[in-house]
Amino acid sequence: MAVTRLDLTIGDSASTLPDVTETAVPSSSTTGERGARSATMTTGFAALFDAIVANVATVVHGKRDSIELALMALLAEGHLLIEDVPGVGKTSLAKALAASIDCAWKRVQFTPDLLPTDLVGVSIYERSSEKFRFQAGPLFANIVLADEINRASPKTQSALLEAMEERQVTVDGTTRALPPPFMVIATQNPVEQEGTYRLPESQLDRFLLRISLGYPGRTAEIAILDGLGAAETLRHLNPVVSSDEIKAMIVEVRGVYLASALKSYMVDLSEASRRHPAVELGLSPRATLQLSAAARAYAAARGRNYATPDDVKSVAVPALAHRLVLRADRGARMSAADAIGEVLAEVPVPVAR
Repeated sequence: MAVTRLDLTIGDSASTLPDVTETAVPSSSTTGERGARSATMTTGFAALFDAIVANVATVVHGKRDSIELALMALLAEGHLLIEDVPGVGKTSLAKALAASIDCAWKRVQFTPDLLPTDLVGVSIYERSSEKFRFQAGPLFANIVLADEINRASPKTQSALLEAMEERQVTVDGTTRALPPPFMVIATQNPVEQEGTYRLPESQLDRFLLRISLGYPGRTAEIAILDGLGAAETLRHLNPVVSSDEIKAMIVEVRGVYLASALKSYMVDLSEASRRHPAVELGLSPRATLQLSAAARAYAAARGRNYATPDDVKSVAVPALAHRLVLRADRGARMSAADAIGEVLAEVPVPVAR
């Protein structure tokens, strides 16, 4: 499939993603040449980001915020969980995002009889060579769409844990790395529906963001009726960026500056969640780390190479709410999102000096 190219440069692409050492915000003494180069890279990132969002928006109408969060999860090297009732476009969003990038992607329909080997792959004995040959499963793709993940058994769900956390799978004692970039986009129906299995907290914690699409607005729903349907639009959807450009964008996100005061603010949020009277299990250090990654991606999407407290607040609910475990006596009166809102209101925001 041909890639619709954009004449934008956001930095040198590489086959692997190098480590980025945190540096201070450039001072006013920075040379004009270096400052101009940084501005060009940031502008290029924002333009590519907007191009992907606009491409996905041709399939998913009226949900720009959700589309942006889905793309931020990819650029922050995280995974995305889309939770909502059937028929609101969960799978269409996942497929449109994958189709907008010129990379390998696979879709797996999770069912109760799905086995772990159906995901990671299996070693097959070849009689002609008298050797075992590994047949890679759908996890060996850049973007994996796990449709209705909570319809599979817990045993199969757990097969994703190593892949999501360590970007590798182990089969028959052999560990195989997954190709970068790697992202799992999972859709989930509400737990109270028949035939679903609740995702364990350990697996929920692996998802960088959890979003809910909700019903479209009136105008968006009329636009859906005027169109040919998501399936037909997806067939004609072309990628707008390459895999190498996504890797370069990921490097840009890694380089977004986090001030010491902002890091302290995020740690304060985590500590406040552990003291909240309605919370039985507060935010873990992994949650704080992933909140910082989401804030970096949000800042880069807004054209900045530094993050602010407002960036943290903007991604706090989708990045943190699914990680909280509420007390049984308080859970009926408060949602996890409400608890995160109270934590944000309690913790003072750092101010510039």
